[in-house]
Amino acid sequence: MESDLKNSFLLIGSIASFSVRFFREIFKPGFEFKEFIRQCFAVGYRSLPLVTITGFIMGLVLTIQSRPAMSKFGAESWIPSMVSLSLIREIAPVITALICAGRISSGMGAELGSMKVTEQIDAMEVAAINPYRYLVITRTMATTLMIPILVFYADLIGIMGGFVGISMHSGGNLQHYFSTVFDSLEYEDILPATIKTFFFGFFIGIIGCYEGFNASGGTASVGKAANSAVVSASLSIFIIDMIAVQLTDLFF
Repeated sequence: MESDLKNSFLLIGSIASFSVRFFREIFKPGFEFKEFIRQCFAVGYRSLPLVTITGFIMGLVLTIQSRPAMSKFGAESWIPSMVSLSLIREIAPVITALICAGRISSGMGAELGSMKVTEQIDAMEVAAINPYRYLVITRTMATTLMIPILVFYADLIGIMGGFVGISMHSGGNLQHYFSTVFDSLEYEDILPATIKTFFFGFFIGIIGCYEGFNASGGTASVGKAANSAVVSASLSIFIIDMIAVQLTDLFF
């Protein structure tokens, strides 16, 4: 128990040190823009099918499950507002981030871990290429930018899924549905949820890169790096969300 706690603190300290290096390196000249664009494509565009299916199912299921309870109180007209607020404030950001942690963070951990154990990262250093700037900065910047965009996309798809759920039972007018949705949304519903997605994206990228960058012990460590990246990134998402909820409650 004591050794596990010690290892956890050592891991947190190592990730913090790795993150501090990110902020030191990012302001130096020589940003790898082409690699950054390539990573944005890999993180964003290739995640769209998974985010689309998940977002639609979230909205559809939430609408169908909440309908019986809302009907008991004669509050069926509140379903669009409830679905949109639930998705935008909490469900879509967290679920989308967790999905991306599973897909993106594990992929980065495995990719960089494979490069580490096959000494490709060492070869980059010998060739006078800064591997941290080329591999870590670009990937972390890509996740920090693309995760909020994917969450916003998941919000829209989830709201459309809610409309389909309502239409399945009682029909509905699309214009009236979206009018109700947007009337229920306020500034303090959207801003905190958007801000925390940037933190989700940053930690998904930096943890995935950290695990891969520090892989050692042969090819078996590649799988371990991918697994550790998913676990650590997912845990960080829940911790960030908990902090964000508390701050939102205080300031909004």
